[in-house]
Amino acid sequence: MKITIFTSNQPRHINLINSLSKVSKKCFAIVEGKTIFPGQVKDFFNKSFLMKKYFKEVDRAEKKFFSNSKFILDQVNTKFIKHADLNHLKKSDISDALKSNVYVVFGSSFIKGWLLDFLIKNKAINIHMGISPYYRGSSCNFWAIFDNNPHLVGSTVHLLSKGLDSGKILYHALPSKKFNDSYEYTMSSVKSAHSSLAKRLKNGSIFKYKPIKQNFSFQIRYTKKVNFNDNILRKFFKKKINKKNLKSSLMKKFDKRLFILPHII
Repeated sequence: MKITIFTSNQPRHINLINSLSKVSKKCFAIVEGKTIFPGQVKDFFNKSFLMKKYFKEVDRAEKKFFSNSKFILDQVNTKFIKHADLNHLKKSDISDALKSNVYVVFGSSFIKGWLLDFLIKNKAINIHMGISPYYRGSSCNFWAIFDNNPHLVGSTVHLLSKGLDSGKILYHALPSKKFNDSYEYTMSSVKSAHSSLAKRLKNGSIFKYKPIKQNFSFQIRYTKKVNFNDNILRKFFKKKINKKNLKSSLMKKFDKRLFILPHII
């Protein structure tokens, strides 16, 4: 099995690359570079004191779960590009990476044009960090915590489509029960998505799943990058979310019937 991954350059993205490379005969990674100091350097997110404070905690949680994901393994055929340059690529630029059996998208910029058409035709798998159809768009697990909906923190593994996070769903992967705060809780859902996908690709079970069309009437939020700002972070920090409150809310709200799908990991 040959796998091609379209992703970014944070430890969590490197973890996916390395995890899938271990279950494939040949692995290609198209890696978009963003700053590894969000909040400190203006890039995808703005530079500010509150952004720096928030992403410092995100970085701590990420290192806890992906401390071994500092470098991409040697066996991976890797192409590095600048963030948002993905749609400027020509077929000839990544021709070898377009001969795979499986295509996975995780944390890349929004894909358009010929590449999107190619990936849809080849039933590319997208990992959306958020529980669709309830939360779609950007920073979805943050918003689930912000809305006091920790039972809707997790990931959605679905088929790539032209609409953002709107493709037919294969399964949902939920966070680990072992966490110390909201940052670790949300980051553990990333690891759950990676490990579950690697396992299901290796044993072939994911190819037997029946994709389920999303019911957008269940949508709670559709968020964009601009919605995640200093004003929202100021309100978030005032909430003083702790482990006890998270677990209490989970006990009250979690109901698997929310996930009207055949597969919950």
